[in-house]
Parts: sequence; C-alpha cells; structure tokens
Amino acid sequence: MKRRKGRRHPRKRVFGTPERPRLCVFRSCKHIYAQIIDDTKGHTLCAHSTLGMKGGTKTERSFRCGFELGQKALALGIKKVVFDRDGYRYHGRVKALAEGARKAGLEF
Repeated sequence: MKRRKGRRHPRKRVFGTPERPRLCVFRSCKHIYAQIIDDTKGHTLCAHSTLGMKGGTKTERSFRCGFELGQKALALGIKKVVFDRDGYRYHGRVKALAEGARKAGLEF
C-alpha cells in the first residue's frame, strides 16, 4: 500500500521521451527487473533482469543487471535516460542497479 501511494507523485513528473526515455525498475523479493521505455509511443526499447544470473548477493546481481542494461542501451544509441524508481526508496538493490547503469555510461 505504501509503495502504491508513493508511486503517484514521481509518475506525474517522470515521463520518457524519444530523446530521453524512462528507465523503470521493478523489484520483487528474489529478482529485479529494469526496462527502458519510450512513453510517447508506449514501446519498451530494451530490458534486462536478474533472472538466470548465478553467484553473488542480490545487490551484486542488481549492479550487474544495471551494467548490462546500460550496455544494451548504449548499443541502441541511448545515452540519457530518466530514472523511474517506481515508488521504491533509492537504497539497496535499486541504488545498485542505478550505479551499474551509470558505470556502463548512461546519464541520469
């Protein structure tokens, strides 16, 4: 309930455009999922998750997920994104994913 309530405020301001798409994060108990979305067309440009990753803690796998998503995005020519944490606190696995994407070369 608290996350649903916290989602409303950021979603008013966070909107992905073709020049600067939205990097959206979903966190479950076991995995983390991230996708880059162009909201004007409603298309997912690229996505990555920790499904199938072996070894390391959940936070380390989240960092790798962000890094690999950043590499996919750069291959598609996406350099700048808007970070949508979707109501989750910028802490732990969400923060690790963001840092991995930044290390890969994404700007936000």
